[in-house]
Amino acid sequence: MTIRKYFGDSKMFEYDRFYRECQQENRPFIKAKINPLHGNYLVQINLMTCDYELSIEIQEKISKLIQDEIEYVKSNSKYTFEGFNIDKELAWFDGVSSEHLDVFCNSLYDLSLKSSLESN
Repeated sequence: MTIRKYFGDSKMFEYDRFYRECQQENRPFIKAKINPLHGNYLVQINLMTCDYELSIEIQEKISKLIQDEIEYVKSNSKYTFEGFNIDKELAWFDGVSSEHLDVFCNSLYDLSLKSSLESN
């Protein structure tokens, strides 16, 4: 069985169930939901479900990842990017394109695990 790294476009009770699973398994909670204002995804990562934080180095790598996405969104006139914020436990990204959603969320998950390994 493969681990679900993120959860997208679901009902609140499904997000809640996935959040509790992440708590029990000590892993990050990442959810993606379409923002109806512009049609792109709002992606959130929450590390309060696990016992590690995003290191400064990993936050910088995530910033690079999101800058690449912002460039893609800017180059494609049908999309808009609304903003982002990153700190050691929570981060959000509003405007991730549907074409890059899977790669973006999987990269976020992998980087958060790498941060966990660096802190140990």
